[in-house]
Amino acid sequence: MSATDRSAAFRVVLAIEIWERFGFYGMQAILLLYMVQKLGMHDTQANMLWGSFAAITYAAPVMGGWLGDRVLGSRRTMLVGAMVLATGYLLLGVMSGDAHSLFLGMATISVGNGLFKPNSCNTVNIIYRDEPQKLDVAFTIYYMSVNIGSTFSLFLTPWIQQAYGWGTAFISCGLGLLLGIGGYFLRQKRLSSIGTAPDFQPVPMRRTAMISVTMLLAVAVIAHIFESSSIQGLLVIASGLLIIAGWIVLYFRVAPHERPGLKIIYLLIFEVALYFVFYQQMVTSLTLFTLRNVGKDFTLFGLNLFSLSAGQFQGFNPLWIMLGTPLVIGTYNWLRRRDADLSIAGKFVVGFACVTLSFVIWWLSARMSSTPYVSPWWMLIGYGPLSIGELMLNSLGLAAIARYVPARISALMAGCFYVMIGFAMYVGSMVANMAAIDNAGGKEADPAQTLVIYGSLFRDLAYVAGGATLIFALLLPLVRKWESAHARQVTEQG
Repeated sequence: MSATDRSAAFRVVLAIEIWERFGFYGMQAILLLYMVQKLGMHDTQANMLWGSFAAITYAAPVMGGWLGDRVLGSRRTMLVGAMVLATGYLLLGVMSGDAHSLFLGMATISVGNGLFKPNSCNTVNIIYRDEPQKLDVAFTIYYMSVNIGSTFSLFLTPWIQQAYGWGTAFISCGLGLLLGIGGYFLRQKRLSSIGTAPDFQPVPMRRTAMISVTMLLAVAVIAHIFESSSIQGLLVIASGLLIIAGWIVLYFRVAPHERPGLKIIYLLIFEVALYFVFYQQMVTSLTLFTLRNVGKDFTLFGLNLFSLSAGQFQGFNPLWIMLGTPLVIGTYNWLRRRDADLSIAGKFVVGFACVTLSFVIWWLSARMSSTPYVSPWWMLIGYGPLSIGELMLNSLGLAAIARYVPARISALMAGCFYVMIGFAMYVGSMVANMAAIDNAGGKEADPAQTLVIYGSLFRDLAYVAGGATLIFALLLPLVRKWESAHARQVTEQG
């Protein structure tokens, strides 16, 4: 395949990815607020439902990846996933106002994400399989596309909700993705030579029927899980314990020379998972804090510049990521030219220092405010370090797996990586419930009281993040020892 053909194929995947993220993050911007404001759920119920949704949504790609590799093909499965996702957003819109329809829509989205996410990434891998030197650049652009789609929808969807209602906002997420699907069909010939083996084989009608029935059953089962908080908790906790038990067994089954790399990746995956406990606050406690205790008007020298709704504040995260990416890459290059490049573990420590700074900013903003309503500028500033932390941690997770894990188990470890992130986001919802407000009957909470409650949570999170930064920094000499052993073993085996 020529460079021109690769570029054309990559643009097709990039376009549908942008629209997929448009739909997902638009839904994310308003879903928790929909639960609390429209359906009248208590904070505790809404937070944990979102945590369960995140956990299942992150675990589902394990099955979707297998389906793309072995049954349907990555290209086909990616397209089916996009269609299922669009259906989920439309269900939330046309059936809005009822808890059961909420569970059905969320279950459909979880299944669709499980089909789409691993296969869109794998399609990019396949496009540049013969040019690995271009893969890092391709995935950098790919990661940026996520933030282009999400930034746009995080600001647009809450505005649509306020102007035209909840149903229209959810439907807009589905329509956006349908535009992406339409564009894919118009340019799908550019991907005609791209895919896994099943993509180039006809799918028997019997297999198609079986897959369709299986997906419907999966949606029904997941919807039932969302209805029961006890089942949610048991499944999420079981998944986390199962991964840890599997890691222990795997450690003793691999060859001794492979164990240093496994020790490194176990630690790094734990660090990334811990980051997502803090990341989950963006969708839960920080969004509710913004709803109840943050001014919505951005003013400068008495001049009103613009106003945002509570859901739109989440858009600062991808906005900072797009602004911060050139800064981070430039810093990496500057250090590399001076032979002072940070290890991945060192970058993770810097990432946690950034997380600490964000929650210190939000804690001080609540503590120092002379009114129950904090200036929105504090939210904008606080999102900066947290987003830089995401660049230092999450974006390097899969790169660490490729570096330290044997190729024969890298796919398994990548699946474990996503399951652990889902587990961490569920834990993050439990943490958010430390600041849950009694909003039974739709009554408004006293802003003066909620300011103190949220401030205490942000203080505790700052302490935990700071403590984690210190511990991970103290572990760096040990990690360097493991890295030396890993490099020595790779050299000897190679």
